[in-house]
Amino acid sequence: MVEQQLQVVSGLELWQWRKTAIQTAIASDISPMEVDWLLLTIANLDRLALRLESFKTWQQIPIKLSLTELEQLWQRRLDDRLPVQYIAGTTAWRKFQLTVSPAVLIPRPETEILIDLAVTAANGEAKAGQWVDLGTGSGAIALGLAEAFTTATIHAVDVSPAALAIAQTNAEDLGFRERIQFYQGSWWQPLESLKGQFSGMISNPPYIPSNTVLTLQPEVVNHEPHLALDGGADGLDYIRHLIDISPNYLRPGGLWLIEMMAGQAEMVRELLENNGNYINISIHADLAGIKRFAVACNCK
Repeated sequence: MVEQQLQVVSGLELWQWRKTAIQTAIASDISPMEVDWLLLTIANLDRLALRLESFKTWQQIPIKLSLTELEQLWQRRLDDRLPVQYIAGTTAWRKFQLTVSPAVLIPRPETEILIDLAVTAANGEAKAGQWVDLGTGSGAIALGLAEAFTTATIHAVDVSPAALAIAQTNAEDLGFRERIQFYQGSWWQPLESLKGQFSGMISNPPYIPSNTVLTLQPEVVNHEPHLALDGGADGLDYIRHLIDISPNYLRPGGLWLIEMMAGQAEMVRELLENNGNYINISIHADLAGIKRFAVACNCK
């Protein structure tokens, strides 16, 4: 959503906008910290200048949106609960500043742990092999893999052309375009010619039960793509698919890692065990102690 051409405003104008925006945020039960995060992002102000309000006296401040555009989008934050990351058009994830839009799910901090789990589980040979991020969205996981496994070949798949365009933009902007190969299609389908060759698969698939999606907070249900949220009746439709199909694509010993919803861990473990093609199955918690991730090894 952020315009590429910078606008210029005075410090006083931006100070007045900030003061009013903080008041409206508090009145709308939105954290006033979002106002400063937004200004940090679109005006490149630092935290000290915001805290001391020293920017008030600055003659000119480059900003990625005009004050009119900023106010219109902030009003959507208040009225429609438009996520602040979509207003800024960017979000931080691991070491990256990622472009985001309503075409992609906003990457969550807990998903960063998937990369750490992959690094821990992979041996030297696997780290130099072929890896895939299925349902790449913004490209966050694929970028995390490319940074962690510097000699690996990374593949990224998404069924949404709009999401894939965002992922490719992020790869280009962050210097990983030559490291990641992108495919438009459903899960493993575009990679049929590479069956049996993957050292690892990572996915953060849709895992929310269909009847739960509409009960999510308005920032999610009204603005983030339902394609990336809805996992079917029990939330496990796509996880089941990935359990069933992945052994055909993974090398012997290849790693299988996914994120899941709170309360799904034991069912996912059971599905992996009953499939018969996986060993070394383990469940891992996020920083809040929620069982959020499953790791397994292909023994086919």
